Amino acid sequence: MYREKMIFLILLLLFLTPCVSGTFVVNVTQTSYQAEENQNITLEWTFRSRRDTSLRSISTFCQLYTYIRPYLLFHLNEGDELPESQDPQFAGRLQCDKDVLPEGRLTLHVSRLRTNDSGFYVCDILVRPDGSNSRRCWLNVTAAEELEPQRPSESPQAESWAGVWVTVGVSAAVLVLFVVSIWKVCIPRFKRRTYNAAIQMGSLSEEQTIRTNISPSESEHEVRLSNI
Repeated sequence: MYREKMIFLILLLLFLTPCVSGTFVVNVTQTSYQAEENQNITLEWTFRSRRDTSLRSISTFCQLYTYIRPYLLFHLNEGDELPESQDPQFAGRLQCDKDVLPEGRLTLHVSRLRTNDSGFYVCDILVRPDGSNSRRCWLNVTAAEELEPQRPSESPQAESWAGVWVTVGVSAAVLVLFVVSIWKVCIPRFKRRTYNAAIQMGSLSEEQTIRTNISPSESEHEVRLSNI
């Protein structure tokens, strides 16, 4: 399919080679245009005109040639526009500025471009009694891409410092979590051990106090009883 399109365009390019009549010459401001769909564009042709050239002496016939079929864009016959001959695909989207035609300029304003508007735009211009000539230009319309907003790019040095700070922050967070975990595990154990030690020391001191308050006779009586 792609090869067939290329062959068609090459043959069309050869077929549309301009044919000069006398010294009357038509040129294009640009030989090719690039645009995106939904944009507006202006295609322009120029030709040499005399000061006394009137709109009634000018006739134009503009067409779009694609690999599908040709489209009639604009038809002007001796100064009278024929809008009914315009292809429906371009109805309301294509306008020609007739006021600048006597000055030697033909401008086609195409709005709300579509991808199938791509192709060769050819305008035949006839100026009586100077002669006639035609020129072509290429328009390529691509699909509009929805671009996501991009953040401004940072320098490599800034990116490296950002990585360092991220690493430091993560390490600090891990260290804090480790210290908190140790604190929760060790402090209760230390409190329990301190509490048990205090209780044991209190019991020993109480027993010693009791032994100290016992009289010598009572102690001897206990020893005798134990020897019986």
